[in-house]
Amino acid sequence: MKRRQQGMTLIEVLVALGIVAVALLAGLQATGALGLNAERQQRSWLAQLCADNALVQLRLLRQLPELGTREQTCPQAGQDFTVQLVVNPTPNPNFRRVDARVLLQATPVLQVSTLVGRQ
Repeated sequence: MKRRQQGMTLIEVLVALGIVAVALLAGLQATGALGLNAERQQRSWLAQLCADNALVQLRLLRQLPELGTREQTCPQAGQDFTVQLVVNPTPNPNFRRVDARVLLQATPVLQVSTLVGRQ
């Protein structure tokens, strides 16, 4: 009488390990992508705060901003963002276009544009 072989062969074990390894690798890549996305979203949100603050500060002056470029720092959550305000003329002399560019370590993060008029 022959005994039936019980258990898995070495080839079957190696195939199963390969499938598990591929599944774990896909899970790790998805987790890494989620982490990077959360970091990017936080950076964009903080940059939006900086841009909004700079534009509100400009509006609170209640005068037409001078043409040209100016920079200011904006510390947020332990990071130092740089806000570049670029003021350009428009066809209507009662308005100016203001571009607020936010950078983090010289890398552009966000740009917001608006019009500011005479008060």
